[in-house]
Amino acid sequence: MTLETTNVTGMKGFNGSERCPRDLKTAQLVFPAIYTIVFFMGILLNALALWVFIHIPSSSTFVVYLKNTLVADLIMTLTLPFKILSDARLGPWQLRAFVCRFSAVIFYDTMYVGITLLGLIAFDRFLKIIRPFGKFFVQKPAFAKGVSTLIWLFLFLLSLPNMILSNKEATPSSVKKCASLKGPLGLKWHAAVNYISQFIFWTVFVLMLLFYTVIAKKVYDSYRKSKSKDSKNNKRLEGKVFVVVAVFFVCFAPFHFSRIPYTHSQTNSKTDCRLQNQLFLAKEATLFLAATNICMDPLIYILLCKRFTERLPCMKGRQTATFTQENHTSQSDNITLG
Repeated sequence: MTLETTNVTGMKGFNGSERCPRDLKTAQLVFPAIYTIVFFMGILLNALALWVFIHIPSSSTFVVYLKNTLVADLIMTLTLPFKILSDARLGPWQLRAFVCRFSAVIFYDTMYVGITLLGLIAFDRFLKIIRPFGKFFVQKPAFAKGVSTLIWLFLFLLSLPNMILSNKEATPSSVKKCASLKGPLGLKWHAAVNYISQFIFWTVFVLMLLFYTVIAKKVYDSYRKSKSKDSKNNKRLEGKVFVVVAVFFVCFAPFHFSRIPYTHSQTNSKTDCRLQNQLFLAKEATLFLAATNICMDPLIYILLCKRFTERLPCMKGRQTATFTQENHTSQSDNITLG
């Protein structure tokens, strides 16, 4: 969903600014190397998660959201090899055209599916706090399946024109900048998608803060009232719920914070070359953090989903003691376990 490339040797802003050389060593060596590590870790972790979730029924909204998150992570993982080879200049120029038209669009599409689903997971945990035994329609699996389907459909239809409208003839020169493959309508659509994507992130960002303000207060009040010997264990259990907001802020917040000054540098003729390069590297580094989401989401599965950890062979030896302690605090279970 972005026009910027990560492997071009120079930069010419939309305002017609002078050519500005980029750091080829970082763009072509460092980022592909660390993306390769993330790719193999993502394949391993998400393949294991897929095996586990196949054996877990979709009997709660929480599990439905987690399964959809896993699908988004798997698709994003499969786009990484194309990005790695393209950025490292290890493939033909036609590969770069494929990245611009298809795999990069899918990468960003699944990113915003993941962002939206994290918001829904936070909402689900929030409802467990205010109505732990309630049965709102939004707490039913059918609702979770329906809203997840709508999210996938909406973001797919939103990103599809970015593929279709990248319809200019691809050449070794034009594929250096993905925007060169788009006509006027394609550029306008892309700009609109950028605004919508930013709106999605900042909406989830604000809601996440609101949800976890309430959750934090509830956890704090619960800890203060606890007088049992297991209060430390209960505090640790309740604290697990904050892994959702931690993953969200570590993976996605830095990228969207850096996008604002980076986009400004691309459209402002007064931005000097050195600053442009610094902002470019900041944008690429934070984009890498966003990609690490494929390795961070399994932490949510392990820490918050009891049925997931029960299926992990490496965790079975620790399950009896752990869940015996957890069962002493039903409120903690309502907060963290799905």
